[in-house]
Amino acid sequence: MRRLLLLVAAAALVAGCSSGKDAVATGTEFNFVSPGGQTDLTYEGDDRQQIPELSGEDLMKEGSQLRLSSFKGKVVVLNIWGAWCPPCRVEAPQLQKVWDAKKDAGVQVLGVDVRDDDRSAPQDFVRDSGLTYPSIYDPGLRSLLALKGYPRAAVPSTIVLDKQHRVAAVYLRDLLAEDLIPVLDRLTAEK
Repeated sequence: MRRLLLLVAAAALVAGCSSGKDAVATGTEFNFVSPGGQTDLTYEGDDRQQIPELSGEDLMKEGSQLRLSSFKGKVVVLNIWGAWCPPCRVEAPQLQKVWDAKKDAGVQVLGVDVRDDDRSAPQDFVRDSGLTYPSIYDPGLRSLLALKGYPRAAVPSTIVLDKQHRVAAVYLRDLLAEDLIPVLDRLTAEK
C-alpha cells in the first residue's frame, strides 16, 4: 500500500510540472495535466483531445505489431501495467471481466506492459490469469513517449478513449470492472 501511495504521489508531482491551467492544454492533441494532483479525470465534448498513434510489439506474438489505429471506431481501454506491480496483478482480472462483457459492444481493452525486461514474466502472468485481451510489450516505455506530460511512474493507470480515440477519462489508480462499465456504456452509446 505504501508503494502505491508513493507511486501516486510521484505521478502527481510529475503531472503537476506539466504546463497549462486546465485539465487539457489548448490544441488538438492530448497533453496530460492533472489539476491539483487529481487521480480520476474525465473529459466531455470539446475538452476531449486526440491521442497520438500508439504502437508496439505484441506481448504474446513476438515480431507482430499492435497499433491503436487498428481499433478504429471502438472505445478503447488503454491500461498501463507490469507483471512486477501487485495492484496490476489484481486489476488484470477486472479488465478481463470488462473485455468479456463489452467486446461485442464495440469496446477494446489494450494493455501496455511496462518495465518488464524479461518478457517471460508478463507472458506467464497473461497465460496463468487467462487474459485474452492484447498487450503491447514496452519494457522501456517507448510507446508512451507520444503521450505528452503523461506520468510514466503511474502504474497501473488507465486511459479511456472514445470512438474517435480522443481521451474521455484518465485513472491514475487501479480499477474494478464496475468503475469502468458505466463509463464504457456511456461512450459506446455516443454517436
